[in-house]
Amino acid sequence: MSDELIKVVSEAMPLAAAWGVQAHTVAAEQTVLSLDWRADLCTVGGILHGGALMALADCAGAACAFAGLARTSPGARTSTIESSTHFFAAVRSGTVTATARPMHSGRSTIVVQTELRDDTGRLVGLTNQTQAVLS
Repeated sequence: MSDELIKVVSEAMPLAAAWGVQAHTVAAEQTVLSLDWRADLCTVGGILHGGALMALADCAGAACAFAGLARTSPGARTSTIESSTHFFAAVRSGTVTATARPMHSGRSTIVVQTELRDDTGRLVGLTNQTQAVLS
């Protein structure tokens, strides 16, 4: 894990920093970020908004893809071109952990799958996204 890559999450992703996303591991093989439940990120009934979960997954997937590029194509960047999230359970408290792993790493696209889990380890969402490689 590189401190430099963890720094990317807070500096290159201002939304992640503003929402308090924490980077635990940023690596090409696996990236782990987390987001604490907060009332201002919820819908009615105190349920963490799906958009907040999707943003967390997007940040994790992008950081994972970028970490792979940092190793193979220094200076290249990525941009999300497709993302699909399936929600399985509501989050009403605690912390959500996003674990992103690459499924495909090509010259022009990188596909990442991100699991979203609550404090108990329950799968609350699953995101598949495609990142375009920008040189």
